[in-house]
Amino acid sequence: MTRPCPFKYFKTSREIIRLAVMMYVRFPLSLRNVEDLLHERGIDVSHEAV
Repeated sequence: MTRPCPFKYFKTSREIIRLAVMMYVRFPLSLRNVEDLLHERGIDVSHEAV
């Protein structure tokens, strides 16, 4: 039995979602801080997407 893809309902790519989750879990950051760090890297996402 195959598992369904957990990212199929997101418009953002799975690599960006994984990076945002890793930053949020690894470092003591708020969602807005994660959004700011991704924006500095050239990735434009909203804090709702994170």
